[in-house]
Amino acid sequence: MPIDSDEGLRELLSSTKTIALVGASPHADRPSHSVMRYMIDRGYRVFPVNPNETEILGMKVYPSVRDIPEPVDMVDIFRNAEDAGRICDEAIAIGAKSVWLQLRIINEEAARRCEAAGLKVVMDRCPAIDMPRLGMGPPNPHKPQRPRLEPRSAAVKART
Repeated sequence: MPIDSDEGLRELLSSTKTIALVGASPHADRPSHSVMRYMIDRGYRVFPVNPNETEILGMKVYPSVRDIPEPVDMVDIFRNAEDAGRICDEAIAIGAKSVWLQLRIINEEAARRCEAAGLKVVMDRCPAIDMPRLGMGPPNPHKPQRPRLEPRSAAVKART
């Protein structure tokens, strides 16, 4: 079952040191860009992943998770739910410890595969939102000024 408790999120974020950020963007108005900057500011070592880029924020960009030459603790996914399944399989293959599917990204089947392989899973959440809420850092100063997306789970609850 994906991590959804504050204690579980805090433990995961505290134990993570390296992050492969899949869907990294060079554009400051993109959520993946602001979250990447925020995580770097918080002391995480971030490996941007995007097959269409070569450098973001002065860092080498990798075409896939499998191309990262060092161990990765967390694979943070900024791709649609269908792509997330393939990326979760890559996370399993490289021996990542966890996968984090961003806001509005839910893939239950991929989550089950990850958990069966021993990975921790977070879905439909954002570390740059959860960390300040948990007292693990300030609000994200890099956040683009756009309408706020609420987690899909909250939207479903609001309609029922």
